[in-house]
Amino acid sequence: MGKEKGGVKVLIAILVVLIIVAGVVLAYKITQDKNNTETISGEENKETVVEEEKTVQIFSGNDRPFAVMIDNHSDAWPQSGLNQAYMVYEIIVEGGETRLMALFKGADLEKIGPVRSARHYFIDYAMENDAIYVHFGQSPQAQSDIKKYSIDDINGIAEDGTTFWRVKDKAAPHNAVTSTEKLLESAKSKNYRTTSTEESVLNYVVDEVNLEEGQAADTITIPHSDLQTVRYEYDEENKVYVRYARGEEQTDWDTDEPVTTKNIIITFCNNYTLSDSENKGRQGLKNIGTFDGYYITNGRAIQIQCIKNARDEKTIYQDMNGNEIQVNDGNTFVNICPTNADVEIEGTEEVTEATNTVTE
Repeated sequence: MGKEKGGVKVLIAILVVLIIVAGVVLAYKITQDKNNTETISGEENKETVVEEEKTVQIFSGNDRPFAVMIDNHSDAWPQSGLNQAYMVYEIIVEGGETRLMALFKGADLEKIGPVRSARHYFIDYAMENDAIYVHFGQSPQAQSDIKKYSIDDINGIAEDGTTFWRVKDKAAPHNAVTSTEKLLESAKSKNYRTTSTEESVLNYVVDEVNLEEGQAADTITIPHSDLQTVRYEYDEENKVYVRYARGEEQTDWDTDEPVTTKNIIITFCNNYTLSDSENKGRQGLKNIGTFDGYYITNGRAIQIQCIKNARDEKTIYQDMNGNEIQVNDGNTFVNICPTNADVEIEGTEEVTEATNTVTE
């Protein structure tokens, strides 16, 4: 009888131990499941935050830009690559023509051009963008400044015949083209730095910029000279401006799509004719100082000041209260025109004829 009671006690003890162990295991499993659930939830929240985080797209990555001189003679139209450039500068050259300098960062383009020769004042804007300067030939002034400022440049005339090539559907000198792949190969062969940590010249923001304090700007007309007048027409549906030159809509060489821009900057500063032995009417540009201008985006325009303190320093674009302007995340055309240019900004509200002052 005593042995039976002893066996029962042992059995009860074993059951108690098993219950305790099962309880511990169950508690551990519940704790682990809770931790796993919290971890998964945390990861999902983290992923949600990452998905919601916005970054500027037009100027991203550490690729060093290429600044490519684009022919803007009417015989060179249409051009290739302008819609893929993050910035395009338009400035007058000899004969009342303008030339374009298109900046590409991290782009992959099979054809850019037609590429044309360098002018020395475009170098200023290549430097402020920390860009490799690409051209096909050069003026004596540009040649001198490329050496003076130790510019990393790629000159089509001096290349081996593979970086640039001539196409048959345009006549020389309006038919030299290149690609981003060939430019990168050339830059590496010259031991140029191909990455950059420089910040953008423009203060891009991810949230949409709407110039509520500005004036309506549906049509912008910019006469660079008697020969070259540029017009931008606002496409309200796509929130971009369609570009026209000399009354003709500008299109892409390969796609036939219209050339468009999200942002327009106008800078008023004077050009002048150089006195040199070649007597070709080449121009200089008085671009150091503080100049009036406009920033235009999303169908509206505000007056700004454009400040450039040195040739190799970034231009600062400020509103009339002295604050750096915020720029929409998209491509930008910078039109640099004479102070006496009769620029017109037309909208449903009013028509404004620009008046300009210059501080140098």
